[in-house]
Amino acid sequence: MIEAVVFDFDGLIFDSETPEYQSWAAIFTSFGVELTVEKWTIWLGIGMHDSQFSPYDYLEECLGAPVDRDRIRVERQEKYESLTKDADVRPGVRQYLAAAKQLGLKIAVASSGRRNWVVPHLEKYQLSHFFDTVCVRDDVTHGKPNPEVYLKALNNLDVKANHAVAFEDSPVGASAATAAGMRCVIVPNPLTEQLHFKQYDLRLTSMLQMDLATVIQQLTDSQMEAK
Repeated sequence: MIEAVVFDFDGLIFDSETPEYQSWAAIFTSFGVELTVEKWTIWLGIGMHDSQFSPYDYLEECLGAPVDRDRIRVERQEKYESLTKDADVRPGVRQYLAAAKQLGLKIAVASSGRRNWVVPHLEKYQLSHFFDTVCVRDDVTHGKPNPEVYLKALNNLDVKANHAVAFEDSPVGASAATAAGMRCVIVPNPLTEQLHFKQYDLRLTSMLQMDLATVIQQLTDSQMEAK
């Protein structure tokens, strides 16, 4: 029986990942260098702070010369803010959260992002009241694909892993959720839909494709068939 749903944040609730890439790609282009999707997506789902990839280092490597990082930081942030100034959460997110409440499910966030990033965005989009707990990178020792942030969320909810469903947008996040023992529904965004997912139970193009009650029923039926 499903008792809880746990959502990733970046790329899943709010697609910060696509404009993040677009803003950096524009910076690279201004230097006459291409930042490919393949190069960028290596770190997706891990969180930039845990990744070995630095766009500043990579740009300098491509150019063979140092760059003005302070200037780039400001320009890149301006480009990102321009791309996201009218952005909303991903389609179907609000419907899923409202449905989870109506179904009496516990609800959590398990994110690779920092609290000072995730919480203000939940407040901005008026979603905070839906969540029973918000677990972020600050709360754990190891980031995704380590399952620690999911295990933390499950512990806070007092729900066993096999009674919870994770919603993810990246292969790294899906690996973390399944390693925690949870079933996982992937909803890739325009950037991560190009990546290869190894571990998941159900794939949706959008949360509008299938309502939450149907998703849960399908997962429950598949679990019963597997027994």
